[in-house]
Amino acid sequence: MSPQLEVQLIAVIVATTCTLPGVFLVLRRMAMLSDAISHTVLLGIVLAYLISNSLTSPLLFIGTVAMGVITVWLVELVSGSRLVHEDSAIGLVFPALFALAVLLISRFAGNVHLDTDSVLLGELAFAPFDRIVFFGLDLPRALVGGIGTLILNLTLLLLFYKELKLVTFDPALAATLGFTPTLIHYGLMTSVSLTAVTAFDAVGSVLVVALMIAPPATAYLLTDRLPRMIVLSVAIGIAAALSGYWLARLFDVSIAGTMATMTGVAFLGAFLFAPRRGIVAQVRQQQINRERFALQMLTLHLLNHEGTGNAGVECHPHHLIEELRWPASFAVTIVRRAEQKGLVQRQGELLILTEQGRQFADAAIVA
Repeated sequence: MSPQLEVQLIAVIVATTCTLPGVFLVLRRMAMLSDAISHTVLLGIVLAYLISNSLTSPLLFIGTVAMGVITVWLVELVSGSRLVHEDSAIGLVFPALFALAVLLISRFAGNVHLDTDSVLLGELAFAPFDRIVFFGLDLPRALVGGIGTLILNLTLLLLFYKELKLVTFDPALAATLGFTPTLIHYGLMTSVSLTAVTAFDAVGSVLVVALMIAPPATAYLLTDRLPRMIVLSVAIGIAAALSGYWLARLFDVSIAGTMATMTGVAFLGAFLFAPRRGIVAQVRQQQINRERFALQMLTLHLLNHEGTGNAGVECHPHHLIEELRWPASFAVTIVRRAEQKGLVQRQGELLILTEQGRQFADAAIVA
């Protein structure tokens, strides 16, 4: 397998692995916890290194996962005091832990290949050069770790899908039915920590956060169904990873940075053009609602003055500008739309309701 293909395969595996727990982080409004965990795991690495004095010790893996869970616990401890909100608690906890890690590195591990750049940025292009023999196959370490974490995340999702769904959307009902929301919550956070730990060494924490949050957030704008959201998240993450890789090669720039950028491009596209939640769709819906309300006002006005002595004045198109306080151009547009829809017709210079227009006005009264 060529290094080029291995880099793309690692990117696809990492993207899939990150999006699975990311869906539930987005739905639970805990997206920033992924950013906090991806930074504070550095402290777990440093402490484990200082204890074991080895960068290959299993303590490093255990320490990083444990530090992710500790980060969540500290955030909840601070926010649980009700003195600050959860977002403020995250902003207090993770910079403190990350800063402590940086200080410990500069003081005790300055001569060791353990730095903040490797955690924050990563470099996928070098991932194929760090290899291990796994079941007789010579494979990149990042690929083996990514596949293992992906299998674990998929297994947990399949085994605890109903519990995760229930706790995410109705934790009170979950507790009533005998589930333990706190246990499921920390199980999810452990999965997030494990995913961040196995992914950031190859791709960096910036891309881990981007893949964990941006694809699920994009999918959230496109669907209301959880299974479809999970599938869309994975598809968007994979598309961002592959397109980012080839664009990085084309322009000779950072692979991880370009992949993260493509997740942002995907989100921007959904943010603007999603069928129901996109900005364009919302603006269009506002225009439709405004037009419908104006048509209701017009037909109700004509219905109220139909057959009265002052109908000759009240039913004149020019009178709408004064009576309904509409701009002249808007009044002309609404009258034209009402005629196109068959709600009114002209009788000389006056506007007369059609039978369809009377039904429309009656429906507005009932509503």
